[in-house]
This record gives sequence, structure tokens and C-alpha cells, in this order.
Amino acid sequence: MDILKLTDHHQDFKKRLKAFLEKEIAPHADQWEKDRMAPRDAWRKMGENGFLCPCVSKEYGGLGGDFIYSVIVADEMAKTRQSGLAATLHSDVVVPYIELFGSEDIKKKYLPGCVSGEVLTAVAMTEPGSGSDLASISTTAVEDGGEVILNGSKTFISNGIQSDLVIVAARNPEIADPYHGISLYLVEDGTPGFKRGRKLDKMGFHSQDTAELFFSGCRIPKENILGEKNQGFLMLMNNLQQERLATSMWAVPIAEEVIALTVDFCKKTLDSGRPLIKRQAVQFALVEMETEVRLGRVFVDKLIADHIEGRQIVAETSMAKYWTTDMAKRVAGRCLELWGPEGTLESRPIERAWRDVRVMSIFAGTNEIMKSIAAKFMGW
Repeated sequence: MDILKLTDHHQDFKKRLKAFLEKEIAPHADQWEKDRMAPRDAWRKMGENGFLCPCVSKEYGGLGGDFIYSVIVADEMAKTRQSGLAATLHSDVVVPYIELFGSEDIKKKYLPGCVSGEVLTAVAMTEPGSGSDLASISTTAVEDGGEVILNGSKTFISNGIQSDLVIVAARNPEIADPYHGISLYLVEDGTPGFKRGRKLDKMGFHSQDTAELFFSGCRIPKENILGEKNQGFLMLMNNLQQERLATSMWAVPIAEEVIALTVDFCKKTLDSGRPLIKRQAVQFALVEMETEVRLGRVFVDKLIADHIEGRQIVAETSMAKYWTTDMAKRVAGRCLELWGPEGTLESRPIERAWRDVRVMSIFAGTNEIMKSIAAKFMGW
């Protein structure tokens, strides 16, 4: 019995999305890898067809759908074999901050563009030297009349180059407590004092732009604050449950796709006149990996159902984030070995998958941090 029940509306959405991705996204994945960027036009097409921010209320241009629509997007996007058009990051990680904490004026101003793909978002938390420790950020926010002045730098920011709107975590220097005094601010592209640094070259995720961001005397209206002043840390903690769940929702279908590719390869590749898939050692390896992936799918689907019901599952999503991303790495590495020398060619999808999944245990909080969070919430 499936844990998540898809309605006819869900099935229709999935069918339309699958057809769209096969025509408009997947054929361009290799070129985007070479370009080191997914084009803005692709984001707009996603939005025009209703595949960005499907959970946003109809009042602001979205479908007003439940979280299962986001699950469908994550599943189908994993099959495109590209990372540049990270719809889950935009729709399920960044935009919810605007939905949950933005004023009515902010929602009306930005959410329709987020849905249509005209406004591409990023969230800037990580700083040089701060890693996964949000309490140690040093970017400052000082009020000056009706404005806020931001000073500091961020790094490893996904969508950093192309983003139109960045949510910036900054500290009130008058408050010493590292867990208080942090606020979240909206900074638009083109704001004086806001500059983009290098587009970082990475071992994987080549088609996703990841950049440094700099704020030097960057002035924004006080109205651009999200939620209450000095409550940013709590807001980040509130949304990180969904961010970590979204990472697991991405890791599992990637692992499923890697196994599907490898099964197909082993069926077509002969060894001493026999398909590799007929070798007992190969069968054992594939069955062991398939077992792990299916366990991951059931665990994540259960957490999705709990999340939809509004349950607090911080410990469980932290467990899922670390386990599913480690599992995806194991699967990609073992499948690469089954491919042999053929799999090491950059033209082969298994090589790209092996590179891409490596970072998943690092972003959205390292897996070591995930274990610490789980232990804390379990009272240990």
C-alpha cells in the first residue's frame, strides 16, 4: 500500500510535468553542464507551465496545491540528470520563507514572480569560515532611519549569480547572544552595495550557479525584513525541517535513477558472451542497492506524510537527510564500479551522478550536524 495517495489532479500534474521535462529540460542537460549554467529561459518555461512553487496560494498565482505536488516535482526532476534548474531549492526551500514570514505587501510584490519564473530566488546563510553553524554568522544589519545597512559576505550560495531576490541572514551587532539578534532580509538584484563575486567551479553540480555574495553599505528599506526583527534564527530553524526533507526527497529518486541506468547498462553489456545482469555477483550488488533505496523511499514517504500533517519531525528529517544522502553516495559509487572504465567517461550519466551526489551530504547542514541535531532532539 502506498503511503502517499495521489489524486487524479496529482496524476495529471505528474503526466504534464513528465512530458514537459522530456521535451524542454532533459535534452539540454549536457549543454548546460558545458555552459556551467541553466538558462533563465528554462526557469520561465517551468513557471509558465505551472511547475514552480505549486504549493503557493492561488491568491498569489500558484496552484494552491499540497506538498505532494512538490514531491512529484522532485521525483521527476531527478530523471533530467541535471542540477542547474533546481526547482526544489527555489520552490520548497527559499520561497516558503516569503510565504510564511513576509508581510502582505511583500507577498503580493514577489510571490507571483516566484511562481512565474520571473523572480529567481536564493537564500544566503553560509559565510566564509562559518560552515553549518548559523549562530556564528558575522554579516551585520544596522538600522539607519527608514533603511537597514547590510555589511558582510556570503559564499556557496546556490542561484547566486542569476537570482533576482536573495534572502540574507544578518546579525544585529548590538545583541551579543549568538542565537538572538539574527534577522532575515530581502535584497533585490541591482541594489547599491550588493555585488556578486566569483561563480564557483565545483567538482559536481556543474550546471548550477554557485557564487560568493558581498554586501558593502548595502541599503534596503526596513520593510524588506521577513517576520519579526531578531527572530531570524528561530525562523531558519522552523524552515530547516522542510529543507532537509526536500534534500531527502531529491536524494532518493536520484539513487533510483542511478540504479535504473545501471540495470539497463548491465542488460546490454556482455561479459564472455553473457549479459552482466546474469552474473550472480552483479545481481547481488543490484539487489542490495535496490533494498536500500526502497527502504529510503518508505522512510521518506512516511516523513512527507507526517510533514503534511504538521507534525514536528526535526529528529527524523535530520536522520533522513544524513542517511539518504549517504545512501545515494554508496549507490552511485557501487554502480560506477559495475560500469567499469565505461562509467568514468564524462559522457556517461553515471559519472555525472557520482560527482553530483557527493555534495549532498554537505549542503543543507553536514551529515555530522544532522546526527548532532537528532541526538539533541532525542534528549541525549
